Amino acid sequence: MNVKTNVYDIIKSPVLTEKAHALAEAKKSIVLKVLKTANKHQIAKAVEIAFDVKVEKVNTVLTKGKTRNFGGRQGTKSDVKKAYVTLKEGFDINLMNQ
Repeated sequence: MNVKTNVYDIIKSPVLTEKAHALAEAKKSIVLKVLKTANKHQIAKAVEIAFDVKVEKVNTVLTKGKTRNFGGRQGTKSDVKKAYVTLKEGFDINLMNQ
């Protein structure tokens, strides 16, 4: 991680959906929205620093923004990069209570 990049610049927000909650219970994974230019090593290091856990692996997906109608006007939603972070055995993050 370079000097200009802060941990909280990389991790934007958690994804709090039913699918993300099911993954958290079943596989000890968390789903986070992250900076589009961040790579897997930077994401893993940022999660380890921010939440004081050990990361086993990181999978990323870049979701392209879709065109939608917003009150009679057409617009485009933003592109989003999500990181599926699997934690090592014995570590846990509860995003619902933080």
